[in-house]
Amino acid sequence: MRLIVAGRLEREVARYREAELTYPERGATAGSLPAGYRHLRRRVLLGHGRPVLDAAAAAVMSWRMHRHAVLRLVATTSEVDVGATVVMCAGWGRVGVLAACRVVWVLDEADRHGFAYGTLPDHPEVGEEAFVVERDADDAVWLGITAFSRPNGLLPLMAGPAGRRAQEMMTVRYARVVQDAAGLSEG
Repeated sequence: MRLIVAGRLEREVARYREAELTYPERGATAGSLPAGYRHLRRRVLLGHGRPVLDAAAAAVMSWRMHRHAVLRLVATTSEVDVGATVVMCAGWGRVGVLAACRVVWVLDEADRHGFAYGTLPDHPEVGEEAFVVERDADDAVWLGITAFSRPNGLLPLMAGPAGRRAQEMMTVRYARVVQDAAGLSEG
């Protein structure tokens, strides 16, 4: 785990471009989640219809979901793409915890859009997280967030329940941003 000054994210993204993922189960969020990790699954109803799907997908696939969830972010692509590297900073003021990831798969179908990224060195967790917006047969539009992770190092391990709460808090923030984009915020 590394602390970083937020204004240095542009410099940091170059450092992680060639870094290897920190786990062997690349792409597992698209199927069965691997043993040995904490699993997270969240599904949130966003509304109904194509306009909701399109607005939600745009928020997810443009990094807006992350930026508006109070993360400072620099990515190697303006839109999510396989192989893109993203460096995020969550924290207070100018200093925060660095979280570097690489996009491992992208989903771009008529009624399903999303991606997953995996952790790179120095991320406080080891694992993968997926974000998928989909419209079902009843025209309902859902945001699904799926993750498997475990602490990366002594400090995140010692955080214990606080680390899990932080992940849950970010998941709630992501969902709220996508709900806002889809026009469904409850204030």
